[in-house]
Amino acid sequence: MNDVAALAGVSPITVSRVMNGNGRVDARTRSRVDDAMASLRYAPNHEARKLAGRKAIRIGFLYGSRFAGDLGQFLIGLSNQAGVESAQVLVERCESAAEEATRLASLIASGVDGIILTPLADTGHALAVVAAADIPAVAVGCGPSDRRVGTVGIDDDRAAYQMTRHLLSLGHRRIGVIAGSPDDVTVARRLAGHRFAMDGLGVAPDDALLVAGNTSYRCGLDAAGRLLGLANPPTAIFATDDDLAAAAVAAAQRQGLDVPGDLTVTGFGDGMLATTLWPALTTIRQPSAEMARTAVRSLVRNVYRMHRGVERAPEHVRIEFELVRRQSDAAPRVRPQQS
Repeated sequence: MNDVAALAGVSPITVSRVMNGNGRVDARTRSRVDDAMASLRYAPNHEARKLAGRKAIRIGFLYGSRFAGDLGQFLIGLSNQAGVESAQVLVERCESAAEEATRLASLIASGVDGIILTPLADTGHALAVVAAADIPAVAVGCGPSDRRVGTVGIDDDRAAYQMTRHLLSLGHRRIGVIAGSPDDVTVARRLAGHRFAMDGLGVAPDDALLVAGNTSYRCGLDAAGRLLGLANPPTAIFATDDDLAAAAVAAAQRQGLDVPGDLTVTGFGDGMLATTLWPALTTIRQPSAEMARTAVRSLVRNVYRMHRGVERAPEHVRIEFELVRRQSDAAPRVRPQQS
C-alpha cells in the first residue's frame, strides 16, 4: 500500500479510502491510485481486510526526552500507519525513568490493545509493567532483552562501526567518545561497534578517551570539558546521540576551538537538532517515519494474533540507516608536539 501511495503521489490513507470505496476521494485522484495499483499488480489481502473491519485497535505510545531521531517524522509515520490500520493512538510522555511505570500504567488502564515504547521506556520497570498487563509491545530504538517485546531499530553496532571508520579515514586516531549510560543496551552496542573499528586499525584503547554518564546536555558539556582538558586531547569526538554531540560543539566553541578545524564532532540520530546548530552535525540518520510505520504494523499483527487466541510472535526488525556527512567533520590539523 505504501508503494502504491508513493507511485500515485498520495498518502496511504487515500489509497485505503479508494480501496474501501470511500466517496470523499475525487475522480482524478481515484484514477491515479487505480493506475498505480494496476502498474504494481497490487491486490488487497481480503483476509486482512476482514480483520480490519473489526473494532478499532487502540495503541498506546510512550516516549521520553531521549528519543534519538526526528520525533516529528516519527509521529507522522505513526499517525499515517495507524490510519491505514484503522487504529487509534494514545500518547504519553515521560520525562524521567522514575515516572515511566506510572505513565505506562495510565495507558494500560485506558484500555489500549498494545504499547509502542521508545527511550526512556527501555528499562526493567517498563518491561515489568508490560509483562504484568500481558499485552503486545514493540520497542523502537531500544534494546530490551525480554523476548515478549518486539523491537524495531537500526543495526547500532554497524552504524557506530561505520561512523568510526569514517573518522579513521579522515586521519583521526585520538577519538574521544561521549556516551550515555553503558547499562543502556543501545549505548553498549554503539560502543562495541566503535571499539571494533578502532581494533581493526590497531588503535590501542585509551580509557581516558571514553566518558559515559547519561544523555543530558549538561552531561555532554561536562564530558567534553574533561576530554578537551586532557594533556593530549582528542582530535575528534564521537557522541552516541545528537544531544551529547551538540554539547561537545558548544564546549569546544567556549574554549575558542573551531569545529571542525580544531575538533571534529559527530552524533547519532539525526533529529532536528542536527541541522539547527552550527556547524550542522555529521551523524547517523535513523529513518524515524519508517521505524514508526514498521512498529505499528508489527504491533497490530500481534494484537490480531492475541484476539484470535493465537500465540504471539514478537518481531525483531532492522531498518537501514545512513551516515549523513555535514559540516562538523574534517581531517585533523597537524599540531606541534607538546613538550
